Amino acid sequence: MFIFEYTDNKRNRKINTIFITLIAILVVACALMTMLFVRQKAKVEVLEKNEQKYINDFKEKEQFLKKEALISAKEQLHQERMELDELIRDKNNEFDKIKLEISKKQDEYDQKCSNILKKETMLDNKYREIEQKEDYLADTIAKQITELERVAQMSREEAKSELLSQLKEELASEQIQLIRENEMKIKEDAEEKAREILSQTMQKCAIEQVIETSVCVVSLPSDEMKGRIIGREGRNIRTLETLTGVDLIIDDTPEAVVLSCFDPIRREVAKLTIEKLIQDGRIHPVRIEEIYEKSLKEVENKIKQEGERAAVDLGIMNLNKELSKTLGRLYYRTSFGQNVLKHSIEVGQIAGMLASELGSDVKLAKRAGLLHDIGKAVDQEQEGTHVQLGADLCRRYGEKEVVVHAIEAHHDDVACNTLTDALVKIADTISAGRPGARRDTLEIYIKRLKKLEEIANSYEGIKQTFAVSAGREVRVIVQPDVFDDIASAKLARDIAKRIEDELEYPGQIRVTVVREARVVEVAK
Repeated sequence: MFIFEYTDNKRNRKINTIFITLIAILVVACALMTMLFVRQKAKVEVLEKNEQKYINDFKEKEQFLKKEALISAKEQLHQERMELDELIRDKNNEFDKIKLEISKKQDEYDQKCSNILKKETMLDNKYREIEQKEDYLADTIAKQITELERVAQMSREEAKSELLSQLKEELASEQIQLIRENEMKIKEDAEEKAREILSQTMQKCAIEQVIETSVCVVSLPSDEMKGRIIGREGRNIRTLETLTGVDLIIDDTPEAVVLSCFDPIRREVAKLTIEKLIQDGRIHPVRIEEIYEKSLKEVENKIKQEGERAAVDLGIMNLNKELSKTLGRLYYRTSFGQNVLKHSIEVGQIAGMLASELGSDVKLAKRAGLLHDIGKAVDQEQEGTHVQLGADLCRRYGEKEVVVHAIEAHHDDVACNTLTDALVKIADTISAGRPGARRDTLEIYIKRLKKLEEIANSYEGIKQTFAVSAGREVRVIVQPDVFDDIASAKLARDIAKRIEDELEYPGQIRVTVVREARVVEVAK
């Protein structure tokens, strides 16, 4: 009995020991999990504090830059105001000198007036002397005529009649020859005048303008990429802005970075650089510099290729290499929402077609049309209008003076002296004014189409109206029981007259009235 009790007690103690051990293990595990949770929470709090610190530093830096820019603008304004005051003083001094010169010239003018009065008195005296001599000569001539009539035994009227008959016979043959010469000259002048009238008529096409874009957006795979682009303490974004000269705007826009710069080439290089960095995944200052150099070379090669392709498309094979490269820069330039290189190619093609129709030099017109806006490739880097910069650029690289003059004349900076000048100006206007070429031109074009349909629909008995052929034709379908053939013709004239009075448009608009009668019967 004692042995059994001892054995049971021993078994109970072993079970208790195991149970206590399990409880101890559970307590230790809970303690470890609690410690890990506390440590993880502390790490999260530290990360949140660091993130808030970076955000605050970025905001402070942004405020500092804004203040610095404002101070710089105020200093520049003050400097310009001082320069303006100095200029006003110089102009006032010049004005005083001009007043003094005018006073001197006024004195000289008074002296000349007195001299003129003296000369007039002398001329009056000489005029009276001449009148006396004329009276004497008249008496002498009358006596001579009387003596001639007595000697010739012919009166004055008879002598005049005989002389005129002789002159008529002598001039008859000369008159025929003169008429033939005048007919040839009139034909030549008429052909030249017709060309001039056609050129002046084409120049009446007007265009509108809008503002070009100066920003572009780079898509990001995720918002996490924004932090990598900014980099530690903003070193990556500073490197990008310093190298490319482009402002990077990183805001709340999801998965996007905005690039702002007025130079389209720098903006394109920056865009390629960021896109390549995103694909590569390694974003740090050294890698940014390497990718920037590759992107810059890629854009330069693209510029060269586009310039050469534009010249080849128009058949211009002897264009200077530097001009071709400058021309290629227009591939990244927009004017009023229109790509300038495509616009230049289009102007060259239109000018060449017009020159062919008018019998002018086609190659010269294409060349001037292609180069007319080349100044826009450098007008953001140099002072002056794109017209003057383009003319100076072409003159520097040996272009003909007629091409340079066409560039100067396409915006009326100088007068159009040749047919090539007028053709380039006309082609520029046509290219910019065609529907869809420019953003607000497209808006005006759509409004014109709506206005055309409104004018036609304002008449009674109209079934349907369509503005077709890019607004060059209006087709009006009328109800056949309301309009007969005569009324349809009158309707077409009335609509055309209203379009001429109420709309402004280049070229012509055709009005077509369709009167169709359909008879349907059903066989049962």
